Amino acid sequence: MSAKNAKIAAAPISWGVCEVPGWGHQMSPARVLQEMSALGFSATEFGPEGFLPMEPALKASILKEHNMTAVGGFVPVILHRADHDPVPGVKTELEGYKAAGAKTLVLAANSGITGYDEKLPVLTDAEWNVLFDNLNRIKAAAAEVGVETVLHPHVGTMVETYDHVMRVLNGSTIQFCLDTGHMMIGGTNPAEFAEKYPDRVAHSHLKDVNESVAAKVRSHEMTYYDGVTKDLYTPLGQGDADIRSIVRSLIKSGYTGWFVLEQDNVVTAEPAEGAGPYADAKASLEFLKGVLAELESEGF
Repeated sequence: MSAKNAKIAAAPISWGVCEVPGWGHQMSPARVLQEMSALGFSATEFGPEGFLPMEPALKASILKEHNMTAVGGFVPVILHRADHDPVPGVKTELEGYKAAGAKTLVLAANSGITGYDEKLPVLTDAEWNVLFDNLNRIKAAAAEVGVETVLHPHVGTMVETYDHVMRVLNGSTIQFCLDTGHMMIGGTNPAEFAEKYPDRVAHSHLKDVNESVAAKVRSHEMTYYDGVTKDLYTPLGQGDADIRSIVRSLIKSGYTGWFVLEQDNVVTAEPAEGAGPYADAKASLEFLKGVLAELESEGF
């Protein structure tokens, strides 16, 4: 894909919409989708369960009302337990994908523990094998309905650290969602990953990162939630993640996936018009368009 044809999408978490109980004020779908549309986005991820209706046709119609198409969404799934079959639940989720025309299933390896700040178990080799087998089964089930599956390394999940990422990279064929923030917190350099393994990146979540706060989350001096409330993430171009290099590496490699602008956010009250999440998303979009314009001028 050329820089000119790059696919850019929004995500409800940038507006503070999150699946974690007690995360913060939850803005309405109508306002979130209206603001996305006003900024010029024409595509979005679904957001957490309950943000949009579960009924597939209704979910699709609400997006269409706001001139938005569906990219797919973040789906936390327990993958490592031999006594739990994740495929039936994923197939139910895929009904909404079919109705809305979404093509990317973004999996996270759910720990089974609520929230992202609890101490996680260490997987045995047998549990890793169960996880890999379930990834293959989900990938096959999604492919049957034309949906691509990617795995999202994520704080507080069973695939979080650099060692986890490398184990998945070397032990499976699953494609990755390159999330610049969660990779940095887990100890994976996202710019290096994009440069070395672009063929394994099929989707991206772009957020810029305040490394001084990320270091405190990484060392468990601060919870992930508290980090987000203390400006862990910034608009693109205003933090310490090398977003420009990441986008350049992916476009130059022929990347055909989405660039999802996904700045995890906690909203404490309904923001004023044009403020809060809207202003941050606007700044991120302008930065990304600038990088893409630079690439286009270079012939990519």
